[in-house]
Parts: sequence; structure tokens; C-alpha cells
Amino acid sequence: MPNYIHVLSILSACLILGCKEPVSHIITVTGPVAVADMGITLPHEHIMVDFIGADSIRPGRYHADSVVAKALPFLLELKMTGCQTLIDCTPNYLGRDVSILKRLSRESGMNIITNTGYYGAAGQKYLPPQVFTESAEQLADRWINEYKHGIDGTSIKPGFIKLGADAGPLTEEQKKIMKAGAITHLQTGLTIAVHSGDGNAAREALEIFTAEGLAPEAFVWVHAQNEKNFDVYKEMANKGVWVEFDGVSTEDIDRYVSLLKFMKEQNLLHRTLISQDAGWYHVGESGGGKFNPFTTVFTEFIPALRKEGFTEDEIELLIRKNTAEAFAVRIRKFED
Repeated sequence: MPNYIHVLSILSACLILGCKEPVSHIITVTGPVAVADMGITLPHEHIMVDFIGADSIRPGRYHADSVVAKALPFLLELKMTGCQTLIDCTPNYLGRDVSILKRLSRESGMNIITNTGYYGAAGQKYLPPQVFTESAEQLADRWINEYKHGIDGTSIKPGFIKLGADAGPLTEEQKKIMKAGAITHLQTGLTIAVHSGDGNAAREALEIFTAEGLAPEAFVWVHAQNEKNFDVYKEMANKGVWVEFDGVSTEDIDRYVSLLKFMKEQNLLHRTLISQDAGWYHVGESGGGKFNPFTTVFTEFIPALRKEGFTEDEIELLIRKNTAEAFAVRIRKFED
């Protein structure tokens, strides 16, 4: 409730002062937060994942207390780096549990953002039955309902749309969820983050979005590092798409430094996001399996960028300003 009061007070002040635009905000699992309070942000991480498949997933496969006990120390460690917001990219039917996320947010003091949408990658293993029988409009109604009324009977609302596809060409079901995502964005202002197997899949997604009236700025191209042709990064970023390199790890620092150097050379750092795709409590593995920390970006990757001549302003752009711009809730319409 305090978050809602905070945002409403800012909106009221804006109206009194005659602002032309509403104050931007994000939606966290504990409520809306002004973008100014978002702070340093990781845009693509996971707290819990269940890979069993949409036909078998159920809450009884894990104990919430065990998940919280496993994940909380890693969130507290992340908070010590100065990071304030974590965007949890686990979608529905793949282990999304918003009540656990809310507990972890309150116990860690971190902002956590969850999502609506469906994940069509991995051979469509995680798509629920309704994707094959309902229209894009009907699917969008489900996601819009989560935005308006809350997820799984809670008051917790999504802060973005998470979709997924394998390498192009897209299947009919993948095309359908992209269209549903576009419809949802135009009703909610939620950013669309798309797991893409390659650049061709990302291009197809963008074509669907713009055909439905979305601006490219509403689209985060997740796992852009899967595409080996650097020119595709340039192409998509110049159109306005957010290009997200989100596999940063201790073993791969040099590769990601090279990706960032390319974006800097092309004057495209302002369209670039970085993250780790780290975590997570793995449902079905003993004790939740191995949990990879959320801190590599801060302990290893950013120091490596500094050694390569990246300025503090450029680093600030990557870890604070870009994420705020990308995930602020607002409708972005395409103009020819």
C-alpha cells in the first residue's frame, strides 16, 4: 500500500504543477514504484524455474519456505552491490509463483518485477492448451485480466509481458502469442520481452508488433547474444528495439565485453541492456539444485568494462537509465 500512496502523491503533484506527461512508474510485486526509485536494475534473472512442462506443472511440486530459504541469501548479496531492482523472467507454466516473489521482495528489500504472457520456445513445451484453441484476442484478455485484477487470485500484478520463441521462422502458435502480446501492450503499456532463438525470430516478432501498431521501443530482444551476426544488433537497435545481452557469466566475460564494445562503437549503448539469466531454485532437483549468484555483472563484468575504457556515465546508462526507460509502464505506439 505505501508504494501506491507514493505513486499517487507524485501523480497528484504532477497535475498540480501542470506536467504534460504522467509520471513514469514500474509495477513490482509489492505495487507500483516511481521510475526514479527503480535504481540499478538487472533486467533478466530467475528466482525459481520448473522445467517439467505445461501439462504437468503444479504448485505442490515444491515448498515455498524452501525456495525462500534458498534464494534469499542471493538477493541479500545482490542488494549489497547497490542493485535495487531484479526483473524475474520466469513465465507462467514454467515456475512463476508471485506469492514467493512477494515474500522475497519484502524480506530482501529488493524491488522484484514479475510478468504475464506465455513462453513458446523449447519446442512449445511450456505453452498451455488454450494457446492451441483460443484466438490472440482471447489470450490477450487473460493477460490483461492479470494486469487489471492480479495473478492467480492475488493482488500482485505483472510489470511486463514475457514471450518466447525458438529460432525463426515462427510457428503459428508463436505468431499468435506475439500478436496477443501486442494487443496486451496497447491496453496496458507493459513492455514486451521476447526470448528469441535468433535474429530471424526477433525480426518476425518485430514485424508482428509494428503491424499491430506497437513502436519498436516496446520490445526487448531477449538473448540477443544467440545471434552471431553483429549487424543484426545494429539493425534492430537502430529501429528502436532494446537489444539485451543477458548471459553474462564468469566464464564468458570477454565475449560480452566484445558485444558491448561493438554497441559502443556503433553509438548504440542507449539501446542496450545487460543481465546474467542467473539463479535459480530448480524444482525437481535435490535442494533446488545449484543457484548461480546474481552478482557477476557487478563483481566481474563492470570492472572489465572499465578496463576497456567504458566511462561511469556509460555504465550508469547500462545499469540504471536504460532499464528504467525500457520497463517504464506506458503505451508506445508505432508511427509510420
